Order: sequence, then C-alpha cells, then structure tokens
Amino acid sequence: MSQIRPLTPKECVDLLAATPIGRLAFSEDALPAIHPVNFFLHRGDIIVRAGGTGALDRLGHTVVALQADRIDKNSHIGWSVVAVGKATAIAAVDGPADLAPGARTRFLRIPIEIITGRLVRLIDDDPGAAAS
Repeated sequence: MSQIRPLTPKECVDLLAATPIGRLAFSEDALPAIHPVNFFLHRGDIIVRAGGTGALDRLGHTVVALQADRIDKNSHIGWSVVAVGKATAIAAVDGPADLAPGARTRFLRIPIEIITGRLVRLIDDDPGAAAS
C-alpha cells in the first residue's frame, strides 16, 4: 500500500533545483521520445545542455516535459516532479559544470508553465511479515 500527497509548486521547484538529472519528453518524428538529460534551474527556468547535433538540438519553440524523481530505498519515500514548458534555444548561460561527457555547445531554456509533483510513501500492510 502507499500514501500519495501532491506537492506544492514551491516544493516541486525546490526538488528540481536539487536534482541534476531528469528525462526530457518531446515528440520526435511524430512519435514520443524521452531522453535522459542533465539540467539546472536558472532564474526560475529549466536549462538543459545539448550537444549540437542530436534530437535535442532540433527542438525549438516546442512544448516539452521534464520529469525528475528520486526514491530512497531505506525510507521507502519517493517523489516525482513533472514540469511543462516551451523549449527555446539559447547561446549560453552560466551554470554548474556539465555532468555528461562531451562538449555542450547549445542550451535549451524551458520556462516552467505547468509544474506538478507527488510525494509517495510505501507502507507495509503487514509489519510483522518482514520479521518472519
């Protein structure tokens, strides 16, 4: 069994600000595509680093969703946040060091238009079952 609690927009932004890796969802050749990306927040916008030649580099004025999550295996508590906005290419922005290998010559700025999240706590229905 699990308990689920919606997160406030501020809680969602705070969690994204502390998380460097997520998944960017978008449409590629009329099909859904999801790519792992490293990102950071800059003045309230999501900044995604792109390599210059891949699918992310073709995104411009495109509605995308960024999803990030974390689950603690010890406490059985996790969260998931989804932010939606229109990606636009930008030349550069100051930010943390890149976590992905290779040069990153292009950036996508995604102003957050919609943000939602959930906190999930897994509850053992039978607390004595783990002890036996």
